[in-house]
Amino acid sequence: MRAVIADDSVLLREGITRLLAEGGVEVVAAVGDAAALLAAVEAHGPDLAIVDVRMPPGHRDEGLRAAIEIRRRWPAVGLLVLSQFVEERYAAELLAVETSGVGYLLKDRVADVAEFLDAVERVAAGGSAIDPEVVRQLLARTHRSDPLARLSPREREVLALMAEGHSNGSIAERLVISSGAVEKHVSNIFLKLDLPPDDERHQRRVIAVLRFLDS
Repeated sequence: MRAVIADDSVLLREGITRLLAEGGVEVVAAVGDAAALLAAVEAHGPDLAIVDVRMPPGHRDEGLRAAIEIRRRWPAVGLLVLSQFVEERYAAELLAVETSGVGYLLKDRVADVAEFLDAVERVAAGGSAIDPEVVRQLLARTHRSDPLARLSPREREVLALMAEGHSNGSIAERLVISSGAVEKHVSNIFLKLDLPPDDERHQRRVIAVLRFLDS
């Protein structure tokens, strides 16, 4: 796996580079601003770009904008976006089009090396990895507006774990229920969100997660 890192903190860039190297990931470029990130992705064609949301010159959403541009120009490149705090608008915007090959993690998660490397591998392979704290805050917002009122508490739990990028097997392990029970909950979620069975299952899963994140 080949990766590009974009963060204006030299220490964080070096730290992530070292962690990735220990995990067998080759870092082909480590840059400090959005323009350099786009140039590095174009030059190296990496499997994954790890991007800070806020970067020079404005330290607002330059990294997020660059990530969205990467998804538009090089859709095969996985995107793992890092943020110091939960920024619901940025998370929702990043995930508004497609969740495959996309991750959004708080920077604190980097300290858990195994968890971080698992997220890296998952996103590079085309999966998703959404920080549990991001999911919790989005879920709290969902409860306030309650557009998913038809879902049971257990179905909300399953959908929240789907939003984090967990497979059905992983959801079963975390909730200590059978795979068959998870399948039933997922089917009920599709039904209650009016996602017709003639759609591809993967597409329905993505749409369900997006409705959860947008709600």
